[in-house]
Amino acid sequence: MDNSSYISISRQSGLLKEMNVIANNIANASTTGFRRESAIFSEFVVQAGADNPAAHSNHMKSSVAIGRLGAHYSDFTSGSLSRTGGALDLAIEGDGFFLIGTPDGEHLSRAGRFMTNQDGSLVTPDGHFVLDEAGSSIQIPPDAGLISIGGDGTISAGGAPLGKIGLVNANQANLTRIGGNLWQAKDGFTPVENPTIVQGYLEDSNVNPVLEMARMIEVQRAYEAGQKLLEIVDERVAKTISAIRQPP
Repeated sequence: MDNSSYISISRQSGLLKEMNVIANNIANASTTGFRRESAIFSEFVVQAGADNPAAHSNHMKSSVAIGRLGAHYSDFTSGSLSRTGGALDLAIEGDGFFLIGTPDGEHLSRAGRFMTNQDGSLVTPDGHFVLDEAGSSIQIPPDAGLISIGGDGTISAGGAPLGKIGLVNANQANLTRIGGNLWQAKDGFTPVENPTIVQGYLEDSNVNPVLEMARMIEVQRAYEAGQKLLEIVDERVAKTISAIRQPP
């Protein structure tokens, strides 16, 4: 396989992975608190003929550049807030994450659609505990009545405090997406000094479907162009082999 084929296949592989990223963004355009993801490409450059002694003797300095998908980038721009009127629907204005307790440890989320389970614990739709500042679950009695949640996350019913929702900050560069709209903070997290939580609202996804669709079309066209190039290379190789096999 010649260099052009390696380059084309590497390009096609990267475009296919980027298409998967875009498709995931579009699928989560209506997911509460979702953060869009984008692909970051890097270039790998090698000297052509580096292992060929003749190349060194002829002072060849040509190189081959191969692009590949190097990493994923998450856009943490805040989404717009939509009013729901739900007493346990919460949105964060500005920086910060809700502290969520899972079987795998403490994780972070921007999705504030909460509810109570059969034990009266405040949980996510997946059943994970919403934690307070101390990392403990929050209990809401079934006869609590009207629930009020202040801007600092304090939960109260009938004027009596029931707990305070944990709101934390983390280094966004070291956050890892682990699925279920949750994030893992590799280097830990710290409490938000001046939290702002809005009751009765949910934060929308920050995905712009129109821009994602435009990018999907662009990637698809680039992939089709690369496929045609591979077909041309394959046809050229086939003709060369056929010519060599013909008797003189």
